[in-house]
Amino acid sequence: MSTDADSVAGDRRQQLQQELLRRARAGTGRRATAGPTAGARAGQDGHAPRDTACSGTTAEPGTPAESDTNVPQTGRVPLSRAQRRMWLMERLGGAGDSYHVPFATRVRGPFDVAAFATALTRLVARHAILRTRYTEHEGEPCQEVLPTPRTVPVHVVETGATEAPELLRRETARPFDLAAGDAVRALVLRHGPQDHTLLLTFHHIAVDGASLETVATELAVLYTAATDGTSGPTLAAAPQYADHARREHDDLPGFEAELNRWSDLLADAAPPRLPRPAAPLASVRPGAAHSAPLAPAVPEALRALGAQRQATLFAVSLTAAFAALHRLTGDDDLVIGVAGTHRSGSAMRGLVGLCVNTLPVRVDVSGDPSFAQLLRRVSDALLEAQHHRHIPFDLVLERLGAGARGADGTALVRVTSDVLGEPTVLRLPGTSTEYVDVPSDGAKFTLSYGLVPGDAAQPRAIVQYDPNALDDTAAETAVRDYAALLHAVAADPELALSKLPLPGPDDGSGPGDGADPEGDRHPAAQALRAHPSVADATVVRPAQGPPVAYAVLHDSVGPSGHELLGLLRRSLASETVPATVTLLDALPRTAAGPLDRARLPGPPTPNVPSGPRAEAVEEAFAAALGVLPSPDDDFFALGGHSLKAVQLAERLRTDLGLPLTGLDVLQARTPRALTALLEERAARQSAAKAASRPAPRSRDIRPGTVLVTGATGGVGAFVVRELAARGRPVLALARPESAHLIATEGVDVIEGDLSDPAGLRDAVAQADAVVHAACTFTRHDVDLAAMEAMVGAWRRGPFVFVSSVDAYGHPGTDRVAEESAPHEPVSPYGRAKLDCEAMVLRAAGTEGRGGASAVRSPLVWGAHDRLREQLRWGAIGTLYQSARQGRPIDLPSPGTDGHAWYGAAWVHAAALARAVAECLDRPVHGVANACSGHVSWRDLAQDLTELLGTRADFRTTEAVPRDLDHRWHYDSARLARPLRARRGEDRRTVLAEMIGAVPPDKR
Repeated sequence: MSTDADSVAGDRRQQLQQELLRRARAGTGRRATAGPTAGARAGQDGHAPRDTACSGTTAEPGTPAESDTNVPQTGRVPLSRAQRRMWLMERLGGAGDSYHVPFATRVRGPFDVAAFATALTRLVARHAILRTRYTEHEGEPCQEVLPTPRTVPVHVVETGATEAPELLRRETARPFDLAAGDAVRALVLRHGPQDHTLLLTFHHIAVDGASLETVATELAVLYTAATDGTSGPTLAAAPQYADHARREHDDLPGFEAELNRWSDLLADAAPPRLPRPAAPLASVRPGAAHSAPLAPAVPEALRALGAQRQATLFAVSLTAAFAALHRLTGDDDLVIGVAGTHRSGSAMRGLVGLCVNTLPVRVDVSGDPSFAQLLRRVSDALLEAQHHRHIPFDLVLERLGAGARGADGTALVRVTSDVLGEPTVLRLPGTSTEYVDVPSDGAKFTLSYGLVPGDAAQPRAIVQYDPNALDDTAAETAVRDYAALLHAVAADPELALSKLPLPGPDDGSGPGDGADPEGDRHPAAQALRAHPSVADATVVRPAQGPPVAYAVLHDSVGPSGHELLGLLRRSLASETVPATVTLLDALPRTAAGPLDRARLPGPPTPNVPSGPRAEAVEEAFAAALGVLPSPDDDFFALGGHSLKAVQLAERLRTDLGLPLTGLDVLQARTPRALTALLEERAARQSAAKAASRPAPRSRDIRPGTVLVTGATGGVGAFVVRELAARGRPVLALARPESAHLIATEGVDVIEGDLSDPAGLRDAVAQADAVVHAACTFTRHDVDLAAMEAMVGAWRRGPFVFVSSVDAYGHPGTDRVAEESAPHEPVSPYGRAKLDCEAMVLRAAGTEGRGGASAVRSPLVWGAHDRLREQLRWGAIGTLYQSARQGRPIDLPSPGTDGHAWYGAAWVHAAALARAVAECLDRPVHGVANACSGHVSWRDLAQDLTELLGTRADFRTTEAVPRDLDHRWHYDSARLARPLRARRGEDRRTVLAEMIGAVPPDKR
């Protein structure tokens, strides 16, 4: 389907499969962001309060220049309401790649990669929304334009056309970090000298369907200019999205009357009762689609029908969707969402940004009207909605409060409808081009009807749906009904709905299907038995009170009763969810076989939650919602919405140190359920920490094993710890005398070191992924030989090489973008890193190998003896020893040699380990920097003297001491998410840990 949308979608990812081939160290610059397919997609999330805190101003004048760019002033700008919905979807968790927008084109003919990269970089310079990052200010999300346009890298992969769909799909699925400020990434698949597939991936927060038309048009112009080597025709000054967001924010107070009107129109509306899957628990499934062909004459007949009754083809197809939904659900009062836009007038022509809005169309289908009569009702309701298309739908939902959701928390707009036009194609001069479809795994809505008129020979009806929320059989029935209805009304629109020849969903999958409300046929029992860990289950209704469920696991290790209950809450209608799920060793049965209910334990009496986590949940509810809750108060009934869920989750995550997302809050809903969820996660966390006893070494290598070299070193030890905590099996390379240091649960040890190429090859051959974190520092010939041996044995899975920012050498600018070319002088250590990077990046994607990542780190700080030694005697050892001894410290004065700042980048070892682990699942296919921050020499010297308890005289000098001749800031956008500091990872804390563990006489 093709509707711009904003509704929660499931998170689905494929891991450790064949990765993208990547060129070795060729480009410069940074990456970007992603979103859905072309076409307008309307949607809604639920409840979100008005923007209040982010009302700063940002002037973004459209000033044409020789480079065809507008350079807006930087500053904080409130998000538009559509952006706000996108931001909330990301922060809630669970959206996956539903809001990634792939834009792919097959190009045959001469194609210049360098010119395309130049054109793309100029496009990002023109449209500030493509270099905007998203932050928070006083609890409200805001956007900030990055002032300096950056080069956009274009990654090139040599691959056959048959492998292209999977490579495109994986690239589209790679996540975005909205706080990093990049909004587009580019991949080129080279199938032959004049045969390429170009993929641009955006995040929906930066583009909509109309934006892709502008992107395609301007890229063609900019590409032509780049290939000609001229400035080309001057493009008109581009309007900037921040201006639209600010105007919308300023106009919100004037919407009161229309908001009241909308609220009245939607009062008491309920989500349609769609048939749920009978067994949704086994796994999370990607979005799916079914289609049915239409006779070639049907689209034109439907257009003629609309013309006779002053209606568009869209209105006719929407009426058919209402009729089909009525047939599917049996409901008379129905709401279907359609795509709206905030774009109007010439001022927004050529605007790149998210300007979509959901228009909820509410129609009464009662009374068995003819299709023509229903068309009039739909046309009137659609006209009413379009009159108010400028009113953000989430404001209406906010006004409706908890009434905008079903009893089970289901969003009001679950079903959408659209007429799908021709997709946008990037047309480059001198080439033939065609659209390439890159489907997303996510489904933004439970059900979406679509009419594809096509050309005269290929019209069809389609439905897209979320198989986790809608029964597969019902979806198949829906598309057959929709297609049959379109055929019937094209022939005779005066038929009553009851007379239309539609195939019926007579399979018992709809509401009120007559299933036994108790016992083995209860929906909860069926769903429990579908879970791979559950051997048997039943549901019993006591004489008093709600039904209760009992489940038997295949073995003693598996989900808890509360986890199973949470899955039932997320997948079943609220009226079919039992009060509890009690785990038993076996279901008691009579001698004849039936269940012996008398021997079942009674349902546990719910106690008032107590303890520190229960208190924290109660306080968080009160802080977020302004009311002290009882254990079973519903989050939505108390006035909760998506932003409140994000804020509540972040507070609990910070206070308790436990993983929690806003989506967890929306799904748990009550303080009791949320407390139970946190108790389970705390128990799991404790069990993981307790699993530190030595385990016997096993040569039976487990699937998914990651080889880690340098496992006893300062970086490798943190990597091993991170992978083990994530449940990843680890094969750690260590010398025999050090093996006991890392032999823990989940970690197998293989003896060896970098000077043993045969041992390295053997170790790599046993693993499904490699993290190379070892280095001799001085024996560069050994480092190169070791890398050559490892790459030679590498045949599957990803490879992560922990490199160094020394590979950049001495750049001419003070800010260093990821993948910038090296600048002489490059030290022998840095040169060895470059050569090792080149080896692994060239090999990536060949002979069954996966993707590769070179993670360049600066100084690594952390509570490890090797890292403490580097602090005392390594690159900044002179500064440390001077501070320790209280000697005068000479610091370069700002401005010396034309540089305003002198200092160094650093990274916390735990953050670096998270970044490395991230690259195993999502290789960056090139170089990424890993920096926790930058510290000036003066600040570092001040920290050291205070922590060491010494006094030192700081003196400024116009000469730069050799050890302190460092002035570069390194961008770290690609791995910004795992590098975000956690509690205890600030500079002062980690320095105190490193210094505090050094005996006073050796400090």
